[in-house]
Amino acid sequence: MKKDLGVVQAVYPMPVLMVAAYGDEDKVNVMNAAWGMICNEDRIALFIDEEHKTTQNLLKRKAFTVSLADRAHMDVADFFGIATGNKMTDKFERTGYTAAKSTHVDAPIIEEFPVVMECELAEVVETESFYCIVGKIVNTAAEESVLADNGKVDPAKLDALIFDQFQHGYYVSGEQVGKAWNAGAELMKK
Repeated sequence: MKKDLGVVQAVYPMPVLMVAAYGDEDKVNVMNAAWGMICNEDRIALFIDEEHKTTQNLLKRKAFTVSLADRAHMDVADFFGIATGNKMTDKFERTGYTAAKSTHVDAPIIEEFPVVMECELAEVVETESFYCIVGKIVNTAAEESVLADNGKVDPAKLDALIFDQFQHGYYVSGEQVGKAWNAGAELMKK
């Protein structure tokens, strides 16, 4: 029997996304965003507050990057979520991390995170319920260490962080337990 829990954001897992954009004088700003998802073949939607420093920067530059955080960089990924660039002018510098300019968009790539999507600002969707940044993914790059033999990202090697809305914890993904478009195929035969 289920117990009522009230209003809970009961979606699990949530990604741990590092959103980066340049500010004035090419200053790097990065934020941790769990409320984001792919919304089309070449689009990503980020449900983030318009008051974030990173949001303001990406709106000005019309470009940003989205990296997947991993276990090895959990401390800095969490820091990017608890510190605000609106109050901490040296937020990125405190980490000692490195940023390289994307060759595809006007945004920084944070070198330490293993997978990055380079995005152009496609649209901003604002309703009474949410504020959403939609990016057009123009390139995805990954460290060779997280690639499988077929050249695609291997989730088992990625060690990607996932966020838990229930207990506010970080977990890692990686164990494959089935194949999509195959695990339920037997039920199609009934």
